[in-house]
Amino acid sequence: MRTGLFTVAMLVVAANCVAAADWKLVWADEFNYQGLPDPAKWGYEEGFVRNNERQYYTKARLENARVEDGHLVLECRKEHFTPANHAPVEYTAASLTTRGKVNWQYGRIEARAKIPQGRGVWPAIWMLGTNEKTVGWPRCGEIDIMEFVGKEPTGIHGTLHYAVDGQHQSDGGALHTNQPFADFHIYAVEWTPERIDFFFDDQKYHTVHLDKANQGAGNPFRAPQYLILNFALGGAWGGPIDDAVLPQKFLIDYVRVYQAADTK
Repeated sequence: MRTGLFTVAMLVVAANCVAAADWKLVWADEFNYQGLPDPAKWGYEEGFVRNNERQYYTKARLENARVEDGHLVLECRKEHFTPANHAPVEYTAASLTTRGKVNWQYGRIEARAKIPQGRGVWPAIWMLGTNEKTVGWPRCGEIDIMEFVGKEPTGIHGTLHYAVDGQHQSDGGALHTNQPFADFHIYAVEWTPERIDFFFDDQKYHTVHLDKANQGAGNPFRAPQYLILNFALGGAWGGPIDDAVLPQKFLIDYVRVYQAADTK
């Protein structure tokens, strides 16, 4: 019995290796430069954007978004800052996006990242449908590759948001582990026309079948999405903030996007 089980396990591993070999790298930022994030790849959200969060997202400000020592640094700070044409704010951070630059439909999207710690932090790696401005949220679809809230220091979340009959729906999974998120780990999804699988390093911890989000002939997860990397603070989910932990840094070692080798 043990020999048979071992044989089956090896066949499964082999099958997975073949599947992995079918991916081809189509886009990446390895952050092997210095200064502001590459403007050919990244734009910015600016201002107070969503969820009653406390941070003001700045644009092209090194204090909040920079590349150094081989990493993208998104830094959330408590500081007195006065944006142009805006009243003074007390917290600043950054949100980078590929909107209008590049988007994808299906593939493996992964980032190797080191998550900030402390009450109130809310870093995320996620995607939105490119039609967000025309159909609105949640009809555009949202893929949360990784969300972490400091008030739940042992868990990460992977979630889909969408609409059914005009009403917001979500399907999320959480992974709780004793491995410190303050170390570097790989956060990824593998997205096909049938399903989205969520990964922490090599561990698949959640799957959503896309038919759940069907809207007649349409489905937001069978359409292009763009990528967002952001460091939020407080707000609807982040909760109360411990100012003593700030500043905090969300470090991203790389972002890589793969698609199936036969993708046109």
